[in-house]
Amino acid sequence: MPHSSAKEDTDAQTSIPHWYDPSSTGVTITDGDGSRVVDDEGTEYLDFVSQLYCVNAGHGNRAIVNAMIEQLERVQYVSSAKRTPARAELSDDLVAVAPDSLSNVMFSVSGSEANELAVTIARDYADAPKVLSRWRSYHGSTYGAGSMTGDPATRGPLEAHASTTGAVKFLPPMTYGSPFDAETPEELAAAAADHLEFVIRNEGPETIAAILTEPIAGTSGAYTAPPGYFERVRDLCDEYEILLIVDEVITGFGRCGDWFGIQTEGVEPDLLTFAKGVTSAYAPLAGVMMRPEIAERVRSGGFDIGQTFGGHPVSCAAGVAALAEYDDGLIENVRATEGAFADRLSALEREHDVVADVRGRGFLHAVEFADPTTGEPFHDPRVDEGHNPVKDVIGEASNRGVLVGGGRPTTQVILAPPLCTTADEIDTAVETLEAAIEAVF
Repeated sequence: MPHSSAKEDTDAQTSIPHWYDPSSTGVTITDGDGSRVVDDEGTEYLDFVSQLYCVNAGHGNRAIVNAMIEQLERVQYVSSAKRTPARAELSDDLVAVAPDSLSNVMFSVSGSEANELAVTIARDYADAPKVLSRWRSYHGSTYGAGSMTGDPATRGPLEAHASTTGAVKFLPPMTYGSPFDAETPEELAAAAADHLEFVIRNEGPETIAAILTEPIAGTSGAYTAPPGYFERVRDLCDEYEILLIVDEVITGFGRCGDWFGIQTEGVEPDLLTFAKGVTSAYAPLAGVMMRPEIAERVRSGGFDIGQTFGGHPVSCAAGVAALAEYDDGLIENVRATEGAFADRLSALEREHDVVADVRGRGFLHAVEFADPTTGEPFHDPRVDEGHNPVKDVIGEASNRGVLVGGGRPTTQVILAPPLCTTADEIDTAVETLEAAIEAVF
């Protein structure tokens, strides 16, 4: 078909984006380098959401691009039912940086599908139907992953006409807006873990295959667990013979200052799901890492399920190169810079009474807004109709040259820059966010 400029002009009508909002025109990105992207009008932005929390190595990384080209020149595709060197090399590299408990990898395509794959494996291994996940979590938007997602804005549309079974929710140990009556982090950890044990006992431990949880909340608000919480979760899993699956789709690959978010908690999972940053989003790739005994069950019993593009060789080549880039200073940059990032954001809470809370770890932070007279959100999109000023903050920041994300729910903004972001860029982005806050409020 002939290419025409007229066809290009109609792209906005022929292509429907994901998370489509008919009231927003969005930004058309045409170029990028490092922590910055450029739109179709030549406007440059600091990308403080890494597009979708995934371009961890930054835009325009030549080592990753060159690795993909080299693989394309060798062999472009290998069936996911067969073996190929790029897949084997990335598997070895992943196991080398993963929590010590994990020994084997099974690849998938997206984070949603990786979580579904992990749950399928867990249910078979445990011979039990239920999976527990946290309210306000996000695990994907396919039917299976969506059923485990605690965010009703995702789950509601998926289950409007059909729903899945075996998904049970429990309350997270949130430090802001907590449902638990606790005055200290230690009390919060104990109360939240006691609640989880109540849910386990109420559902029946023998019916539960796994607990699926993000080690640090992603788009639901960058919540970190109070000290001791994950150790207690691990103990409960051991006591009741339940598998612990950690969803590292956002928190993996340096985002939180270590290879995986769960490593910042010092807890060993039974399965770990990954996607996004594994290739720095240069190509789609996801997967599940698992303990040796779980892997042996899969090997000995076979696994007659698969995906055409699971472990695509070009994606695996990108992954090998991306992991090398993370190991060559990018994760260290997060560790060296995260303190200043957190301090700059915390200053917003001290200086602006509309900023109710700032939280996060590494290069994943949330800024929560609330009416200082009531402590309630200015607009809660779950129950309120009308105008949401937090969306205005996001739009104002974009107009001033910084892209930030809207949390779930949009009572907050999420900041998650590429791992190559400098201290000066952090200063610029936070100053811009502050100017946006002042302009809106």
